[in-house]
Amino acid sequence: MKSAKAQPLGLMEGAEARGAASGGSERISLGETLVKIRYRLIPDRAVGELMSKNWIDNAVGFLFLILVIAVSGTVINDFFSAENFSNNARQLGELALIAIGLMVVMVGGGIDLSIGSNFALGNLLTLVLVNVFGFGFPTTAIAVVLVCGFVGLINGLLIGYLKLRAFLTTLAMLIVVREIVNITLLAFSAETATGLPIGGIWDLVGTGGFFGIPASTIALAVVAVAVHIVLSRTRVGWHLLAVGGSRRSAHNIGINVPRTVCMSYVVCGMLCGLSGFLYTTRLSSAGANTGVGLEVAILTAVVLGGNSLGGGRGSVAKALIGSISVVMITNGVVRLGLVSGAGSLVLGSILLLAVAVDIRWVKHKDRLLAKSYVSPGYRALGPMPSTAPGSGSPYAVNDRLANVELIGLGELEGPEDVIFDADDNLYTGERHGDIIRYFAPDYRRREVFAHIGGHPLGMAFDKAGNLYSCVGGMGLYRVTPKGVVELATDETSRSPFSIIDDSRMRLADDCDIAPDGKVYFSEATVRYELQDWAVDGLESRGNGRLVCYDPNTESTETVLRNLVFPNGVCLSHDGQTILFAESWAARINRYWISGPRAGVLEAVIDNLPGYPDNINRASDGNYWCALMGMRTPALDIAMRMPGFRRRMARRIAPDEWLYPNINTGCVVKFNDQGEVLDVLWDAHAVNHPMITSMREHKGYLYLGGVTNNRIGRLKLEHADTAWCGIASYWGEKRC
Repeated sequence: MKSAKAQPLGLMEGAEARGAASGGSERISLGETLVKIRYRLIPDRAVGELMSKNWIDNAVGFLFLILVIAVSGTVINDFFSAENFSNNARQLGELALIAIGLMVVMVGGGIDLSIGSNFALGNLLTLVLVNVFGFGFPTTAIAVVLVCGFVGLINGLLIGYLKLRAFLTTLAMLIVVREIVNITLLAFSAETATGLPIGGIWDLVGTGGFFGIPASTIALAVVAVAVHIVLSRTRVGWHLLAVGGSRRSAHNIGINVPRTVCMSYVVCGMLCGLSGFLYTTRLSSAGANTGVGLEVAILTAVVLGGNSLGGGRGSVAKALIGSISVVMITNGVVRLGLVSGAGSLVLGSILLLAVAVDIRWVKHKDRLLAKSYVSPGYRALGPMPSTAPGSGSPYAVNDRLANVELIGLGELEGPEDVIFDADDNLYTGERHGDIIRYFAPDYRRREVFAHIGGHPLGMAFDKAGNLYSCVGGMGLYRVTPKGVVELATDETSRSPFSIIDDSRMRLADDCDIAPDGKVYFSEATVRYELQDWAVDGLESRGNGRLVCYDPNTESTETVLRNLVFPNGVCLSHDGQTILFAESWAARINRYWISGPRAGVLEAVIDNLPGYPDNINRASDGNYWCALMGMRTPALDIAMRMPGFRRRMARRIAPDEWLYPNINTGCVVKFNDQGEVLDVLWDAHAVNHPMITSMREHKGYLYLGGVTNNRIGRLKLEHADTAWCGIASYWGEKRC
C-alpha cells in the first residue's frame, strides 16, 4: 500500500507543527484544538526543569536577601550610601570567611559550634603576638591562622578519627577555648589594651583598602574562589560531598572518611583565625564578649543561604548569600536603635525558620521534582493502520520471523544494533559497555573488540574503517580498526532558550556517515537518561534533535531541534538525504543535506502502526526499518489527553504508568516514495519480542534488540547474496 506522498514540512515550527500531518485525516473538536494550543504555548516543563537545577536551592535565600535589601533601603537612611556600603563590606569579609569555613564542615556532614570562641582566640592572639612578642604583620597572620587551625585539627581528630559526636565535641571545645581566651585576656590585659601599631600595612588592611576595596573583601574573594574550585573541580571536594551525602557509602568506595572529615575542621579553624586577624586590624581591641553568640549568626548565614544541615549539599555562593543577609540585618537592627538583644532575637528566629525550610525542602524536593518534571504534551496520531491478518493492509501480521537462526543466544545483553566490516565480521554492542566482534563465517567465535564503558547503540563504519558508535549517556565514540577507543563528541550547541543545559549529550541513539565524512546522529531526548528513555514516550514532546559531527574540523552542530524521539538514521542511496525516524510520532522523515533542496525537511511515512527505530539500506535500493513496538488504541487516545497523562505521572507509581508497547517485533521495507513494500513479523514474540535494528548482509537479514539476549539471522529470498553495507557506502571496498 502506498502511503501519503512525501509532503514538505515547510515553515511550520517544531515537532508539534510537523505532527499536524499525522492527525490531519481526523476532525478535531474545538475543545481538543484549545488543548493543543494550550500545551503548545504554555511551557509546563519549565517548572520541572527549574526544580532540577542545582541553583534552585539558592532561590529562598536569594529572595530573602532581596527582601532584606528592600526593607533596609526603605527604613534606614543612607542605606545605599558609599560609607554604609564600605562598612558592610568590611564586616561581610570577616563574617563570610567563617561562614565558608562552617559550610565546608557542614558539607561533610558535621557542625562546628566552637567557631565563635576560635574567632575570639584569633582576635586576642593577634594582639598578644604583636604587643608582647613583637611579631610583625606577616608572621602574626600566619601564626594566628595556624593556631586556630590547630583548634580545628583537635576537633577533626576527635570527630573524624575517634568518631565522637560533632555537636557535643565542638560544644565542649567552645567552652575550653573561651576559658583559654578569658585567662589569657586577664594575664595580658594591659598589653592588649595598647592596640596595634599605627600606620603602614596595619592601617591599610584594617581601615584602608586596595583601589577602594577593603582588604577583608579581597581576602574573602580569594578564599571564596579557591574553596569553590576545590569543592566543584577537585577530587578533594568530590570526596567531601560524598562523605556528607553518606559516610558509609563513601567508605565503601574507598574514600578516607576520617581524613576528609578532619581536614574540613582544619579549614574551618584556619578561616576563623584569618577572620579574627582581620577583625583585630580593623578594631585593634579585644574583649571578653568578642565572638559571643557568633556561632548563631554564622549558622544562620549558612543555613539561610541554602546549605543543608544534613550534609552533602552546599556551595560558596549559598554561604555568601546568607552572610550578606545576616550582615544587613545585624547592622539594620543597630542603626534602628532597637533594644539590646533584638539582633540575637531576630537572628534566632530567622535560624529557626531557615532550619524548618531546609528540613522540609530536603524531605520533599525529590517528590516535588518527580511530580513536576514529567510534562506530557499533546500528540494526535492518525488512525492506526490495520495489522489484522487477511485485511489487505501492507502491515498485516505474518510469522515470517518464526524460523530465525539465533547467534550468541545467552551470551549477549542488549545488542541494540548490528553491523559488518569488510571481512564479514559481525559487530554489536551490549549493556556491559563492550563492542563484541563475532568472526565470520559461522559467527560462533567472539571477542571483545573494544570496551567503551557505556551501552553502544547505533553504529556505522567510515571510509577508513573506523567504527562510530552512539553510546547512551556518553555521546558519539570512534573505534579504530585496532580497537582504540576515541571520543568523537559529547556536546553540541545549546538551545537558545533552554533552561537545562542541553549542550551535553544524554541519549545519542543512531548514526550514519555522509560521503564527505560528516557523521549525522540522533539524540533521542535531552531530558532523560538512557535508563528512563521510555518516560519520554509518556511526554511525547519534541525533546530530541539531529546532530552533525565533522571529523575534519572536529566541530559539532545541531541540525534539527524539537524532534519527537528521533531514532534511526540512514543515508539515502543517492547520498543527498538523511532518513530518520521519530519514534513516538510513528513517522519517518527525510532531510536533504545536499543538492538544490538542501535544508528541506519532509515526511516520508507519517502514520506507521508502530514506533520506528533503526533504518538501514536494503540491497535492492530500498530501506529496512525496525518497529520496536506497536501502537495501542489506549495510548493513542491518551496522547491526545496530556492532562490525563500528567495526573497519571503524579498520582501513580512509575511501574504502573501507561507506556508504549515495546514487546512485539516487526521489520518494514519501504522505498524513497514512502511505499511499504514488505513486512516481517514474529507473530508469537518468541525469537525477537523487541526489534530495534536490522542489517542486510549477503542475502541475510540480521536482527538486534535492545532488550534481547541474542542476534537473529533470516535468509532473504531474491536478495543479492554479494551485497554488503560497507561496499554500498564506500564502493572501493569489497566484502
